[in-house]
Amino acid sequence: MTRGEVHALVGGNGAGKSTLIKVMSGAVAADSGTVEVDGAVVGSMTPAVARSLGIAVIHQQPTLFTHLTVAENIAFALEDRREWRRIDWGGRRRRAADLLARVGADIDPERLVETLSMPEQQLVEIAKAIGARARVLIMDEPTSSLSDREVARLFDVIARLRSDGAGIIYISHRLEEVFSIADRVTVLRDGQTVGTRARTDLTPSVLIGMMIGRELSAIFPKRSIEAGDVALELRHISSAAAGVRNVSLSVRRGEILGLAGLVGSGRTELAGTIFGLTPAESGELRVGGEVARVASPADAIRHGIGFVPEDRRRHGVVPEMPIAENTSLASLDRVARHGLIDRGSERQVAAQYVDQLQIKTPSVGQLVASLSGGNQQKVALAKWLATRPSILILDEPTQGVDVGAKAEIHALMQEMAARGLAIVMISSELPEILGMSDRIAVMRNGTLAGELDRSEATQERVMAMALGQC
Repeated sequence: MTRGEVHALVGGNGAGKSTLIKVMSGAVAADSGTVEVDGAVVGSMTPAVARSLGIAVIHQQPTLFTHLTVAENIAFALEDRREWRRIDWGGRRRRAADLLARVGADIDPERLVETLSMPEQQLVEIAKAIGARARVLIMDEPTSSLSDREVARLFDVIARLRSDGAGIIYISHRLEEVFSIADRVTVLRDGQTVGTRARTDLTPSVLIGMMIGRELSAIFPKRSIEAGDVALELRHISSAAAGVRNVSLSVRRGEILGLAGLVGSGRTELAGTIFGLTPAESGELRVGGEVARVASPADAIRHGIGFVPEDRRRHGVVPEMPIAENTSLASLDRVARHGLIDRGSERQVAAQYVDQLQIKTPSVGQLVASLSGGNQQKVALAKWLATRPSILILDEPTQGVDVGAKAEIHALMQEMAARGLAIVMISSELPEILGMSDRIAVMRNGTLAGELDRSEATQERVMAMALGQC
């Protein structure tokens, strides 16, 4: 990588991207080969050496001290803690304000980090790197939790860093971003370099082929499935706590209903109301044609409703627990005997779903934290399939996974629908909504803006509904 270059690093989950980052930043020692900075070989790369050479990593999950202020976090990264001297609090605040301004962040340096949104925390991390005079900035999935507007602002920051001569290694599963800002692209697969090419010499199909090692005929393997009876019906559902107002819709067995809308439109909130997290205060919810009272997630599970949430690490799985225990979390009655968990039955159920969902793991005793993002998402899916639901709500089911894992998850959705499962899929990606849905319901300001059949849906029509222009 050269100065002023944006070099994209792509590859499937488990391709070796994270390990390579750790080697470059000194967190993991290389067994062989060399690391060169400005043409000089670095004998022993450690985190301290990496910082002294101007190498900084912006992780997907910011590594800030949440109980400290923004100014304190920036100072902690920049000040020499070996020196014993009086703290210049005013100087800290002024320096933090200057660095935040340089990345276009309107953030009070005195704010506690715990009050910041994820995008704001990422901007603080970038400000720290600029303050440390980073010459090589490694960005790991920096846009995974950003809106389109915030992504545009981040790209402006990257453009400024590039013009200042910084080299940027950009890691992302979002190929449209790679084609938007990268100068060159390196593809990893199975821990090895597949190739490095100029972005202008690549097409999306060629890049996908390099990543997965085979032709991908369709990322969205949609096939026609005859829908059955209505599995879930909402009649004028409202929940003030969720901001959901007068929503009426239905989904049939074997059907995938796409729930579209802009960020803040009420999609996830509606899912929470259906699942009993924020119960409906008025209206009627019917399951299989019968009125169902869903005042809690336990009620939802009893009525055959499963919910795979958007944030898999916080709400979908318990990373510190094994696959087997995660799989049984929502269906302990299936693996319990006389009030005690039968670990043998638990492992047997987990093994069934590991095989069915093709979860890549050496055993069901593996900690979920050690799995790739796509496989963690499959474990979250296994947890709810183990409840044997008739209705499954999937909130951003392929967020943060690579194109190969995305295609696998889409194929699993097709298989579940073919077996008669009714699926409600929430997605911020319009190609996914259009590619996987039989019908599309568009949310706006907490209510239903309209519905479209698959045959009449286009990106333009969905966006027009989401923006209230039709």
